[in-house]
Amino acid sequence: MIRVALADDQHLFRATLRVLIDSEADMEVVGEAADGHAAIEIARDAHPDVMLMDIRMRGWTVSRRPA
Repeated sequence: MIRVALADDQHLFRATLRVLIDSEADMEVVGEAADGHAAIEIARDAHPDVMLMDIRMRGWTVSRRPA
């Protein structure tokens, strides 16, 4: 099972991705985040195999990622 986390500030986009991922037998969504801080918490707590992330959202930008 591939564990996927979703991080995007657009609820509709996250919901659409969830529907697509949930339709796959070998994938499951283990968490959703609407900002960078929540995404970091999900990564730490849920240990996803893959995180699909918006590169521009509150609390996170590509140029200012945590070390």
